[in-house]
Amino acid sequence: MGRSTGRTWLLASGIILLGYGLIGYKLFGFSMVDAVYLTLSALTTEGFATPVALSDGAKIFTVSLSLFGVTVFVAMLGVLAGALIDGKLIHKSRRWSMQRRISELRDHHIICAYGRVGRAAAREFEADGVPFVVIEVKAELEEDLRRDGVLYLIGNSSSEALLRTAGIHRARGLVCAVDSDAENVYITLVARSLNPNISIVARASEDTAADRLYRAGANRVVSPYVTSGRRMALIALRPEVVDFFDLARSGSGAVRIEELLISENSMLVGQTVAQVCGSATALLIRRAAGELVPNPSRDTVVKAGDLVVAFGEPDTLGPLR
Repeated sequence: MGRSTGRTWLLASGIILLGYGLIGYKLFGFSMVDAVYLTLSALTTEGFATPVALSDGAKIFTVSLSLFGVTVFVAMLGVLAGALIDGKLIHKSRRWSMQRRISELRDHHIICAYGRVGRAAAREFEADGVPFVVIEVKAELEEDLRRDGVLYLIGNSSSEALLRTAGIHRARGLVCAVDSDAENVYITLVARSLNPNISIVARASEDTAADRLYRAGANRVVSPYVTSGRRMALIALRPEVVDFFDLARSGSGAVRIEELLISENSMLVGQTVAQVCGSATALLIRRAAGELVPNPSRDTVVKAGDLVVAFGEPDTLGPLR
């Protein structure tokens, strides 16, 4: 018997039992109020202690009604157990646990859409140990999300309520990886209105969409097709350089590349590159005004708003992570 059929059967059985009890007690001469009282008492196994005087026939009828009630109750337990086996209650428990874990995230990233681009971003975050949550509108991808072990929410990424549930006010960044430029523009607008300080990286399928995304509030716009073309050209022209940066970026090699933005209230303001980077090597400093200082000397002073990029062994990059 299917689960929906079982629930229908239980509902029908309950209605039949009530009708059976009411009609039966009425035939024994009880008023409607007494009939309702006796029926409910019998179905809840309280009928044997009823203060209403019962004839022998009414007592036998009460026993039969109670037995039928117990049978339906046992069947109801079976349906509930079936629902548990089907995973419905487990699914709800998993969802509550998921929402609790998402509510504990701080300084995390939000990935909108779990397609090829979104999955690639998720793998990069996982490799770097960066916390993130995925918002995916397609319910059929929920099994993939669960199998990959990522935190996720099912729904539209442009929903203010869902973005709040994902912790956008506490998030560090947002990746718009939806395959619709119009949708990415709208998500960017909503996200920027909810968190003016969040870093937004948006995907653009068409070149004309980049300007709209920047105007909507995106900090960076990436076209997968343009990026792929540039990367292929770099691999053809400078393969060893590309391999080095891939190795440093992945964190699986002996060296890593990290960046650190010096905020106005940072304790690092006014310190030298040597003090900030330690034994790591500073590749460049991007000043707040946009000026680039490549290969800065160790005694170069770091200012508020500077972005320091350095590389070295993982254990030397602690201050920059």
